Amino acid sequence: NAEYMGGCVLEFVLLMVWRSLLVLVGVMCHMGMTLAGDKVYVTCGSVIKLKHQDSGRRLHSHGVNYGSGSGQQSVTGFEGTDDTNSMWIVKGVPNKPCDRGTQLQTGDIIRLEHMNTNKNLHSHLFPSPISNKQEVSAFGNNGEGDSGDYWRIECSGKWKRGKPVKLQHVDTSKWLSTDANRLFPRPIAGQAEVACHQQKDVWVAEEGAYFRTPSHGEDDDN
Repeated sequence: NAEYMGGCVLEFVLLMVWRSLLVLVGVMCHMGMTLAGDKVYVTCGSVIKLKHQDSGRRLHSHGVNYGSGSGQQSVTGFEGTDDTNSMWIVKGVPNKPCDRGTQLQTGDIIRLEHMNTNKNLHSHLFPSPISNKQEVSAFGNNGEGDSGDYWRIECSGKWKRGKPVKLQHVDTSKWLSTDANRLFPRPIAGQAEVACHQQKDVWVAEEGAYFRTPSHGEDDDN
């Protein structure tokens, strides 16, 4: 009937608008731009690239699955800065929704959704393929997975672009890490293994589109 058709058309239009927004975000991230200036907070809804402080590699994923372990979509440390497969959407967890523009701080639990494949950054008890540490993968469908997608932020006060942050996997209490000396062969030759282990590696939010609400000032950091 007409009401049903109208609903389908509206849903299609909203989907097209969302996809257009993601394309715009991709262009902005490629150009190193932000929506809220250079000195901004990382907030829910932001689309960011995470740089590993020691190696300079970006947290990255793509349509290549592991050939061992879980067989899920692989996550790597990527040396380049201009690949859209290094962009992640910051969001809350199902039992604690996070509105776009909500500032994040140490202790908050988030999910990171890979923008191009809509799978969440994930970890579990499978061994990683090179170091035999704890595997990190991209998991789920359309941004929905399970508690293995939950990460706890550790930083000084509020999480801000350019500010050191550590990400702890909630289910296993291990920390997101990468090692530029542990590199994959083909088909992802030269990309570094990303895994979880006891050591607290430091990451930094870099290129991205950062959203914030007008009510969130920038003078309340601690």
